[in-house]
Amino acid sequence: MSHQIIKDLSTRYTVKKYDTAKRISAEDIAVIKEAIRLSASSINSQPWKFILVESDEGKQRLHDTFANKHQFNQLHAKEASHTLLLAYDPKFTKEKFSKRVDAEVSSGHLPAEMRDSFMGAYAFAEMNTDENGNNGSWTKAQVYLALGNIMHTLARLGIASTPMEGVDHELIGEKFRQELDGHICEVALAMGYQNAEDDWNYGLPKARLAIEEIIEVV
Repeated sequence: MSHQIIKDLSTRYTVKKYDTAKRISAEDIAVIKEAIRLSASSINSQPWKFILVESDEGKQRLHDTFANKHQFNQLHAKEASHTLLLAYDPKFTKEKFSKRVDAEVSSGHLPAEMRDSFMGAYAFAEMNTDENGNNGSWTKAQVYLALGNIMHTLARLGIASTPMEGVDHELIGEKFRQELDGHICEVALAMGYQNAEDDWNYGLPKARLAIEEIIEVV
């Protein structure tokens, strides 16, 4: 299939080795940031925070979070051009949602007279909130919507990536406590340019199930 979307997704793969000499340009970083901001979420909740690690100091902090486990991903902390920490709010309250609704109104997307009725959409969060106010299972799902959007954006830009659930959320919570501000990071995305010579995963064919096995048309 020759469609550009399919080309993007066919060439995207999980990088195992980055070229430390290549950095993502400021122009592309600006596009990536805006793509992050435009990511979809249920009821436009945006219950997340993203930490973009690009400085040597930040990379060292990230490197140190692999002290206890998942060392197979540790090399990406310093070798990738950037790493994005995707974090969710474990207690997304109605008060926090109201800030998003106010943005809907101020942007002109939502008529002011509909503000109160739209606040009722918070019921989606309430259905997933326990007696202690925890709704992290729901807010974490929203983060993965953003992750997919960002990965496709990177593919369109010709930037390589490595999604990593192999991270230590406890140490990340310690090392990036101030930036996370109560959010929890359980997935990260290394970004940059692959070292094709040393990356054993580069250039291999895609291994996916057949369309007929995963899609039913009714």
